[in-house]
Order: sequence, then structure tokens, then C-alpha cells
Amino acid sequence: MPDVLSSAFCLVVVLGFGLSCAFEMLLVPRPGWQRPLRAWLLHAGAWVLAVGLLYLITGRAWFSAVNVLALWLLIVLVSNAKYHSLREPFVCADFEYFSDAVRYPRLYLPFFGIGKAIGLALLFVIYLGCGLYFEPVGANAPVVATATLLGGVGLLWLGGRQPLPATFDASLDLGRWGLAASLWTYFFAARRPVALASLNSPFLGEAARPMADAPLADLVSVQSESFFDARQMWPGIREQVLSQFDTLRGEALAQGRLQVAAWGANTVRTEFAFLTGIKVDQLGVHRFNPYRHLARQGVASIALELKARGYRTVCVHPYVGSFYGRDKVLPALGFDEFIDVRSFTEQQKAGPFIGDCAVADKISELLDAPGRTQPLFIHAITMENHGPLHLESVAAADLALWFDRPLTAGLRDLAPYVRHLGNADRMLGQLREHLLARGTPTGLCFFGDHVPILPDVYAALGEPQGDTEYFIWSNTARSANTPADLGVEHLAKAFIDHLVPARDAA
Repeated sequence: MPDVLSSAFCLVVVLGFGLSCAFEMLLVPRPGWQRPLRAWLLHAGAWVLAVGLLYLITGRAWFSAVNVLALWLLIVLVSNAKYHSLREPFVCADFEYFSDAVRYPRLYLPFFGIGKAIGLALLFVIYLGCGLYFEPVGANAPVVATATLLGGVGLLWLGGRQPLPATFDASLDLGRWGLAASLWTYFFAARRPVALASLNSPFLGEAARPMADAPLADLVSVQSESFFDARQMWPGIREQVLSQFDTLRGEALAQGRLQVAAWGANTVRTEFAFLTGIKVDQLGVHRFNPYRHLARQGVASIALELKARGYRTVCVHPYVGSFYGRDKVLPALGFDEFIDVRSFTEQQKAGPFIGDCAVADKISELLDAPGRTQPLFIHAITMENHGPLHLESVAAADLALWFDRPLTAGLRDLAPYVRHLGNADRMLGQLREHLLARGTPTGLCFFGDHVPILPDVYAALGEPQGDTEYFIWSNTARSANTPADLGVEHLAKAFIDHLVPARDAA
């Protein structure tokens, strides 16, 4: 074996491995040193394999090690940024967000730090040039790299022979095993087959048949981006900001606090729980992004249930249809039609995204389409109140519309958030007025997907628990309801039970 393998290159590999462990100690939450041997083997195997692969490509030992360390440090920094905003560390499903950050930079880079991202990118480009120019290609690099690759594969095989027992509490598993082992374990867990019947969706069962003579109400569900009643967090928000919401909630068949499947972001977790009726705890590794693998398998859903009862099913989401793969996932979940941002115009924006009132207009247009013969189920996913809110500004003269006292420095981001809340309320007023004017029975289910990302506000006022609000309303019935807490996985079934006659058992 060449001397370089036993001396200089080994030094690079060992020193780099030590630095990778040191970088891991920057994580929040911080992993412990006492880990199963399998976890250390996976960490070492991943490191050795990555360095060996890059060494095979470039023939430069130090260049290869520093590049792998740079990638490792980037993952650590991204994990910390995610934990700061969402209370959850980096998981394997988050790797696809690196490409999303390039395609949709506004949604991601501001939380990492635009200046930090640009600075790191420039430093990396400079380093690439210097590394390739100044470090010579090592002697026998292909032989050394191949031996290193085989060593990395061997370590990963030893560490992965028996899977680590995952809890899928990302913080807990990270603390027990470290970053590399948790990423490895989650990667393979996501690719194991899932018995769909074991997920206990309330919509799984024999195909429903429409009632013989009973009329079927049109149904509209609105999943409101980052909606929760912020008035209970700070009394300076004017009550009338959500006046239409209060009216509808007072008339509703059911209403109350909603326990959702996400905090601050990851809308598809709440979305999937609503549509399928499956509790997040039953999803295993798929809880982090159920749309990546699981939802594409044709999971039972409210849309499929209502299609079997004779409904036409439509989803409206005023953003790019390929985001989260919704253009493929939602048809698999039973939607006949998916309407994305291409059906809206730039003039319909309220801030950087399509406004909620434009979504209300689209819902009304669908309900009033001439020649319609089927009852209609519309699921709308709004976008207007999507962050990052700290990039938006509000004119000082407008603050009095939403607040009855001055905003302190830490509460600045409340202004754009409450402005968008007011527009969500206007959307509800539009829908209420339109549905009351219709002759067709129509039900409306409204709920927030998660609380917003407002770290400075939460530092000043305290973090909200994470629950949002919901109501189920009908244009043909009123109810003197009492608030009832509900898990989001029960909401769609409750919506059907309130508005749709029972199945024909004949």
C-alpha cells in the first residue's frame, strides 16, 4: 500500500473526522458523546466515504476534506437556523429544501440570513479556485481513493446492519445518535413500504355511495396560511381585525381551538392530516414531509370519499404547483382539478403573494360555474400570509387601522402579520356574503395551518402554544355552539358529518 495512504492521507482523514465531531457540537440541541457504537460507525463511515469520493474525483486530499467539512458545517448552520425558527433540527427530508432554496429563495434564505448565504457562497468559490490551483494531485490518488471508499462502505455496513430504534422525535434522536446517524436512519426509514391500512384513516373502507334522494351540499374548506387569533397574544391588536371571523364563529355549527401538526412552517403536515384524517404520530418518518413519498401512494382522503359520493373535487393553491409536488400529490389524494398560481394575475397580489381575497373570488367563480351538475368540494390553501414577514414593511400611518397602541421595537413584525390577518378576515366576509346569497346549501370549514414565524415577537411576548382556530359553518343552519378543541386529523370527518347526509346503507 502506498506510503501516502498510511501517513499523509490518513492524517487528513483522522483530523477531518475530529473536526466533523467538533462541528457537531455547535448543533442546537447538542448531541451527546455517549452514543451506540453503531452511531459512531455511521458517522465515521459517512465521513470516510464522502472524503474518498471527492478524493477520487479531484486527487487532492486537503481540498477534499475541507470541502466535506464545509458541507457538514453548512448543514449544522442550516439546522440551527431551522431550530431557531421552527423548534426542530435538520432531518433527512430537509435535503430537498436545498434545491427549493434556489428555486424559491424568498421562502428560505431570509431565515438562514441572506448576507450569511452570500458571504459563504463567495468564500466557497474563492476556496475552490485556490484549492484546485495550489494543491497538487496526490500520488496514486485513484488507488488511495478506492481503498478509502471501500473503507467507508464497510463502516456504513457495520453501522447499518441493525437499524437504530428511531422515535422520530427529531431532537431526541439527534441528541442520542448525532447528526450523521439520525440522517442515515431517517433516510432508510422513509423508503420502507407502509401498510396504508395501518394508518387508520377514517376515510379508508368500502366505497361510499351517494344518497338516493338527499341533496348534497357544496363544501368549501379553507386552510389559511399562518392563521391564528393573535389578539389573545397581545391586547394592542384591535378586535375588529377579525370581526368577520368572530361573526362566522358565532354562527358556526362547531368551532374552537385546533391542534395542528406543524409549528411555524411545514404546511403540508397539517394539510395532509386534514385531508387524510391521519394523526401525525402514526406516520413515523413521514411526519416530516408526508408529500415526499407517502401521499403519492394514494392514501385514503376526504377528496376520495366525496368523489365516491358523487362530488367533483377541486384544490386551489395560488402558488407554484410543483412546490411540495402538489401537482402530483393532490391528484393522487383524489382531486379532479388542481388550480395553482397560473390561474391568478400579478394584480391579485397582496404583498409578495396572491391575496386571500383573490382566493375568495376564485372559490365564488367555481361555485357559480354555469352548467354544473355535480356537487362541489373545494379545498383552498391560501398563501398571502406566508413569511418571511420581517422582509415586509407597513406605513406608520396605517398602523392605527390594526393597533390601538404603539408597537415597540420587538413587535415590529406584528404589523405585516396583522395586516394579512385583516385580509384573511375580508376573505371570510366575502365568502359569507356570497354563500348566504346562494340558493344551494353550502358548508364552509376554515382553519389555520400553523402559527407564524415571528421570533422577535415571541421573544417579547412569549411563544404561543402552537394551536390555531377552526370553525364549521353552513349557510342554511345556525348553532348556539360552545367551543370544542379538536385535532386537525378529526376536522375533515367532522365537516362531512355536519354537512353531508349519512351513507346509503341499502
